[in-house]
Amino acid sequence: MARPTEPNRLWGANGIAFGPDGRLHVAQVLGGQISAVDTTSGDVEVVVGQDGPVRTPDDVAFSAGGEMYIADIAPGRVWRRDAAGELDLVASSVRLPNGITCLGDRLFVNEMRPDGELVELFGSGAEPALLTGGLAMGNAMQIGPDGKLYYPHMRTGQVWRIAPDGGVPELAAEVGSPVAVRFDRAGTLVVFSTGPAGLITRIDLASGNRTEVVTGIGGLDNAAFDDENRMFVSSFAHGGVMQVQQDGRSREVVRRGLNGPYGIAAGRGGTVYAVDHFSLARTTDSGAVASVDVVGGGMPTFARCAAADGDGLALSTVTGEVHAYDPQRRSTRRRASGLGELTGIAVGPGGEVVVAASGSGRVLRLDESDEVQVLADGLDHPVGVAVDDAGACYVGDDRRGQVLRLDDEPVVVADGLGEPQGIAVLGDELLVIEVEHRWLRRICLRTGASTIEAEDLAVGLPPGGAEPPDGGGMTYRPPAFADLAVAPDGSVLVAANGEGSVLRLRPPPTA
Repeated sequence: MARPTEPNRLWGANGIAFGPDGRLHVAQVLGGQISAVDTTSGDVEVVVGQDGPVRTPDDVAFSAGGEMYIADIAPGRVWRRDAAGELDLVASSVRLPNGITCLGDRLFVNEMRPDGELVELFGSGAEPALLTGGLAMGNAMQIGPDGKLYYPHMRTGQVWRIAPDGGVPELAAEVGSPVAVRFDRAGTLVVFSTGPAGLITRIDLASGNRTEVVTGIGGLDNAAFDDENRMFVSSFAHGGVMQVQQDGRSREVVRRGLNGPYGIAAGRGGTVYAVDHFSLARTTDSGAVASVDVVGGGMPTFARCAAADGDGLALSTVTGEVHAYDPQRRSTRRRASGLGELTGIAVGPGGEVVVAASGSGRVLRLDESDEVQVLADGLDHPVGVAVDDAGACYVGDDRRGQVLRLDDEPVVVADGLGEPQGIAVLGDELLVIEVEHRWLRRICLRTGASTIEAEDLAVGLPPGGAEPPDGGGMTYRPPAFADLAVAPDGSVLVAANGEGSVLRLRPPPTA
C-alpha cells in the first residue's frame, strides 16, 4: 500500500493569528478544531479539540490580555478561551460570525452573510452594539493605523472602514473577491483575494498606490504578520500554512493537504483527482497536493464526488447538481440541478452518468441530453454507485449494509456489510469499502465468494471527529464519505478521509 499524498495536518486553514506564546493559531472550520503552529519548525499542536463545545471555528483573535476569541460560524456563537484553556460563551446571537478582531480588550465581530452586521461584543453579557449593517458577506478584518476598523464586502469586491464607536462607513478600496483585510507592521493595507490565483494586493493608504502579486495559492483565507513583519497565509481549500514574500515567493510551513477527501477519480492518463468540498486537487509523483481549481474559479460549489468521463470528469455536489468538468480549461457545464443531496457518481460505457441521491433514497441516471431517469427509489441511504462494462448498475446502501444490482427490481448481491460506501467493479468482481470495519472487501459477482483485501484503512471520521452540525453550505464539515476508484493500471485508489490522504493499493486485485 502506497500513499500518493501524505496525511493532512490541518483540516483546512481559515482564520489565523499569533498568540502570546508566539505561535500561529489556526482555526479549522472543517476540522472543528484550532491548532497552534511553530512557524520555524512547522510543529502543530491541537489547542482546541473536536471534543469540546466549539464546532466550526472560522476565525480567531487575541485581546491585549492574551485571551483567545473564537468565531464559531455554523451555530452562531462567539467563545472566549482563557490562559488556562477554559472556554466560556460570549455571544450566541450573531448570525454566521466570521471576521473577529480586538482593539485592546474590545471585541468586534462581523457576519458572513448578505446584509450582515458588524457589532461590538461585551464579555459582561450586555447586548451587542451595532456599528453598521449592510455587509455583503463580511470576513477577516483589522484595526488600521488610523484607528478605524477595516473590513471586506466579499460579494461586491470592496473594503470599507468605520470608527470603532460607529458612524458612517467609508469606502476604502476596491479589490476583487476580498476575503481578508490586514495591515503589515509598516501600516500598509494588504488585501487577500479568494479564488485560484491567490492574489495579494498591497495599498498605500496615503498615496493610493497599489501593487499586486499572484501567489498561485488557491483559496486564500486569512493572513497574519509576525514581529519581524513576515507574512503567513492560510488556505481554506487545502489547509496548510505558507510564508509569502513580497514578490510572491512562498515557503511551506505546514504542508497543504486534503480536507476529506470525498470523491476520488483516476483520469485517462492516470492522474488521480480528489474532490475536496472546496476544491478539486490532483496528486503529484512527489506526494504533494496540487490545486486544479477551487470554489470561486471554475469549480462548482461544494463538489462531493467525481468519475472519469473521457478526458474530463463528471461531478456531483452536496447541493444536488451534476456537472461536466474540463480540467484543461478549468470550466464546468451544469447538467442537472435540484436532485437533492448527492454522493457517489459513475459513468457507464455508453456515457450515461449515474448518481446516488442519498437524501431522497434514489439512484438517478442522466443520458446524453441531460434527461434524468429514476433507476431506483425507496432505498434507505444509497451512497456509492458503480457501472460495469455491460452497463449494469450497482449501488451501496450504508445503512442497510447492502450492495444492490439495479435490474427491473433491485437484487441484493452482498448483505451484512459494515457501512459500505465507496464501490467499484473490476471485471467480474466488486470492490467495497466497509467503513465500520475499515477494510476493503472483494466480492466475486459469479459465486458470491468474498475476501478482505486490505485492513486498518484510514477511512471514516478522523480520530476524535464528530458528525458535523447542520450549518449548511460552506459552514460545516460535510458528511464523511470514503470513496474508491480503479486506476488504469488496475491499482485501487481509496479516499482515506480518516487522515486526509489518498491510498493506492498494490498489487491490484486479481481473480
